[in-house]
Amino acid sequence: MAERRRTKEIARRDNAKRTLVWLFAGIIVLVGALGYGVWQKDASWTPRLGLDLAGGTQIVLEPRVTGGGSVSPEQLAEARDIIVQRIDSQGTTGAEVTTQGDSNIVVAMPGAPTKEQEDAIAASSQMQFRPVLATAIGDPSLMEPAPSETSGSGSSSPTSGSTSGSGSSASDDASSSTTQPSTSRSETSASRDRARTAEPTSPSTTSPESSSSSASSSASSSGSASSTGAPSEPPAQSWSPSDKPTGPMDPNNITTKVWDRFQDLDCSKPPEEAPSTETDEPIVACKQDGSIKYVLGPVVVAGTEIANAEAGYRVGPQGQQTNEPEISLTLTSKGRGAYGDISEQMVQMPGLQPGVNPPGSYNALAAVLDSQVLIDPGFNEAIPSGQASISGFTIDEARSLAKSLKFGALPLSFDVQTRQEISPTLGSEQLRWGVIAGVIGLLIVFGYAMVQYRALSIVVVGSMVIAFLITYLAIALLAWGYNYRLDMAGVTGLIIAIGVTADSFIIYFERVRDELREGRNLRAAVEAGWARAKGTILVADGVNLVAAVILYVLASSGVRGFAFTLGLTTLIDLAIFWLFTHPMLTILARGKFFASGHPWSGFDVNRLREAKVRYKGRGNFDIEGPVDRDNPATVPAEGGAR
Repeated sequence: MAERRRTKEIARRDNAKRTLVWLFAGIIVLVGALGYGVWQKDASWTPRLGLDLAGGTQIVLEPRVTGGGSVSPEQLAEARDIIVQRIDSQGTTGAEVTTQGDSNIVVAMPGAPTKEQEDAIAASSQMQFRPVLATAIGDPSLMEPAPSETSGSGSSSPTSGSTSGSGSSASDDASSSTTQPSTSRSETSASRDRARTAEPTSPSTTSPESSSSSASSSASSSGSASSTGAPSEPPAQSWSPSDKPTGPMDPNNITTKVWDRFQDLDCSKPPEEAPSTETDEPIVACKQDGSIKYVLGPVVVAGTEIANAEAGYRVGPQGQQTNEPEISLTLTSKGRGAYGDISEQMVQMPGLQPGVNPPGSYNALAAVLDSQVLIDPGFNEAIPSGQASISGFTIDEARSLAKSLKFGALPLSFDVQTRQEISPTLGSEQLRWGVIAGVIGLLIVFGYAMVQYRALSIVVVGSMVIAFLITYLAIALLAWGYNYRLDMAGVTGLIIAIGVTADSFIIYFERVRDELREGRNLRAAVEAGWARAKGTILVADGVNLVAAVILYVLASSGVRGFAFTLGLTTLIDLAIFWLFTHPMLTILARGKFFASGHPWSGFDVNRLREAKVRYKGRGNFDIEGPVDRDNPATVPAEGGAR
């Protein structure tokens, strides 16, 4: 028994040492990665500061409608949203985009944007309707097979069609609650043609057969997996057109160069090129959520031909309002003919399969804005009236899409009125005081640890130093890799993290002390205290992390900086607690100085049993009177005050 206990103790000590070695190895890797970035790339040893601390560049843009005319407040707000999306796609953080009066948009960015970034921000914006020629999984991480069926909006996209009466209606039977792939609701007439594909290198896509006389076609998949849970097989890695294209739906529009760009496209990364302005050439594009990438044919209907787009609820055959949201799309007299022609051609083609579709002609018309596919519905039947209905959304999604279709139809361009450098809104003085506040907080924590825990405070100091080092390296690496900018709100989150880390080791140390009071030796007390403390710390840090995520998702840019650093430091606190604080205490507990209960060790049992008020972490205090170990009635209940 004694030999088994001794073997277990040696194993615990060796595990603690290995954990510390892995921790320091990880830190060396982080330092090496940052050093490589400084040496070979454009990284820096210091974090990049945000607009409020370091200043930046202010660009005043004036939206202009091609062909003249003034910009309404609604159009200005939509233009602002477009600019925000473009800046976000560049990976720029800490930028501020506001409207100025009724005509201008002010963009304030930290640092100095490159000429390419400025051109991408000021590029013209125009809605386009293009036929889908091929699709594939947009995010490589989604290629892993899923264990169960996919559901929700990932199963299919909306459909559009025409009503027998006034002219527009469509249904998307594969709504957000279905688990069927898009082909499960696709009923095409047996007389429909097969998809036209170039024969030498592309597999032919055939239309599914059905006895139904009411033809309806599925739209493209917006998800990444089929109903079996696994994505479709990737498309052919090589492609070349077999002949000259005969129309916008002909897959021979896909040149070898376009196909290579399509193969290399990763929708999980920001786009490297400005949005294409070519209307008679095919393009590659991503769905807004990044799940699907597309090859799209030439423009068949310009966004300027959208007369109106409104979201509402579908009206049933008897005139009653249903609970199915829809977008009512109305085209101009010029667009009506082109839309009717393309819908007549597409209803003869098969719908898209979930995920991957090789080059071919499909029943899917993509609405594209800034090289992003908003929707890619198919047609139930031809729409010669120029009034279409698109369904398959929630009402909020329908309203958002209707807004994008309506105002994205405007051929907006942005003229740069002024460009100037701006000073920090807070400046180095506020940063200096923020750093001073952090140093004062650290000194208070160190002083408390020295008084309360004596020599044990070396674990506190070590935990704080390593947490600071990892946080610093993480922020510097994020600045290099993702252009992260540290603002004053983020500095505030870092200062608050000092208290979070301090509370973690206080909880642990006090649990160990509780075990010592109950008569255990230090080694056993460390393991028992660890078992009791880790659950409390996990719950407390979990609450902090959830709060940080909620703030980041729902709050504005300033508060998001605070939420990000709070969440980052909470994760680092958990890592330090597991990888440093506990292993370090495990090793120290096997040293003579601490194991003997030296008065300066922080584990003096006689001192611990004296009457006192004890802070146990996370705002919890225990008030105890003198304890007579021979009289159990004087021993307080676990964790409570008496």
